[in-house]
Amino acid sequence: MTSVHHSEQSSGSSSAPEGASGPGSAALDGAGRHSVPSAIAAGRILPVVVLEDAASAEPLAAALTAGGLHSVEVTFRTDAAAEAIKVMAQRPDLLVGAGTVLTPAQVDRAVEAGARFVVSPGFGPAVVRHCQELGVPVFPGAATATEIQMALDAGLDTVKFFPAEQLGGLNMIKALSAPFRSVRFIPTGGVNTANLTDYLAHPSVLAVGGTWMVAPALLAAGRFDEVTRLTAAAVAAAHTATGGQQ
Repeated sequence: MTSVHHSEQSSGSSSAPEGASGPGSAALDGAGRHSVPSAIAAGRILPVVVLEDAASAEPLAAALTAGGLHSVEVTFRTDAAAEAIKVMAQRPDLLVGAGTVLTPAQVDRAVEAGARFVVSPGFGPAVVRHCQELGVPVFPGAATATEIQMALDAGLDTVKFFPAEQLGGLNMIKALSAPFRSVRFIPTGGVNTANLTDYLAHPSVLAVGGTWMVAPALLAAGRFDEVTRLTAAAVAAAHTATGGQQ
């Protein structure tokens, strides 16, 4: 499997590290700018991480990949974010992105740390423009038809639907996907094991963002075995939702 960090310079592939197989791992082969959405879609679940201590980054990365996920969003909600991204991005079997990115300066910090994609909670023209200037995939938040139209005008076709459940959940996505047939959504916020399969069964949903398998309390307690267990269960549920077509 090609390293995520060097695949934009090389289209070759190498053997996957032991334990790196699972939904999404194959999609990391040659995971350059244009295949990042494909890599995220392959796993169907994007863990949204809030890390208070960068020392937890390495065992967390190992726990997620052991559970079968190979993409992760590390949010800029703590001072440890950049260092955590730097540590996790060292793994060739993990596609690491930065979330809660609100300014161009944070884009720079994220990319310098090794983030391969950027996620923001809303549509920020300056953030989107800067990501595009750097050639970094960006998934801005969109909650209305107007914001989706803004994303399309900026040349984007994948958005974060946030906060998903509070905005009407799957019913709202169904309504928005009718006029915006080319748009793919990453619903985040209130997604859990109870509604995961419903979201993933809808064709406009690229993947779902979730926190339950990486809950801050689990990370603070160092319960990485539980992270792996919850991740594996989520991957299995996603596999069922898509009829085994991952």
